[in-house]
Amino acid sequence: MSHPDTVLDPPDLGVVPDVRLVALDMDGSLLDDDKRIHPSFWPLLDTLLARGVTVCPASGRQYATLRAQLGRDDLVYVAENGAYVVRDGAELSADTLTTATAHDVVDVVRAEAAAGLDVGTVLCGKRSAYVERSDDAFLAQCEPYYALLEVVDDLRAVEDDVLKVAVYDFGRAESGAGPALSDLRHEARVVVSGEHWVDVMSRTVDKGTALRAVQRALGVTPEQTMAFGDYFNDLGMLDAAGWSFAMDNAHPEVRARARFVAPSNNRNGVVRTIGAALGIPVG
Repeated sequence: MSHPDTVLDPPDLGVVPDVRLVALDMDGSLLDDDKRIHPSFWPLLDTLLARGVTVCPASGRQYATLRAQLGRDDLVYVAENGAYVVRDGAELSADTLTTATAHDVVDVVRAEAAAGLDVGTVLCGKRSAYVERSDDAFLAQCEPYYALLEVVDDLRAVEDDVLKVAVYDFGRAESGAGPALSDLRHEARVVVSGEHWVDVMSRTVDKGTALRAVQRALGVTPEQTMAFGDYFNDLGMLDAAGWSFAMDNAHPEVRARARFVAPSNNRNGVVRTIGAALGIPVG
């Protein structure tokens, strides 16, 4: 499906869809480039919930971070790219990475760092996230995503259920950390989830898989589902939604895969598109 190069207004869907579930990627979608939620989101959220629409933040971020950002338990949180799903404040599902694979990631990143690649590892557990690189520049990139973050001496010594291993590359992840971790694809799912991030997860972890499980639990169909995303880790989620929107700022492959394109994250595209599609006035 071809899309315009730049989207200035929410797309005209031609109908008012019967939406019962809205899945929202955070970074690059709901959040602007300064990691802020537009104030008009909050009354829209209240209206959606009052209408009986389930709202599902779906992110590579940690559950504790999402819960702190959104401040409520009456949502379905798809955290860690789908590895951890929480509904009404209780764990709905968890898909963990083997300790051996997590250690393999740690070893690869250590070797790449020793060879000169400017990278660092975040071991994402159920209880907390953990890092062994502790310089201010690296921690500044991690802290917005991990409300619970511990600095440890050795990531291999951490005892926790590992949901994901995230690798931050100060260069471009598509040409640096991504290829460096590609040999692990036979034992894990390796996804470039942003310009600087690569996520390594169980091979069965995917936002789309998690969203389909939520649909089954709620009795909601894909045609009753709306989803927004911008990067490769959103592709499965967009595939699971009949009303799929790539942000105007999305990676070209994501734009090509989605059914529609919404205005960019810096133009409040998620809120404006939901409001226009469902007939809800937004500020």
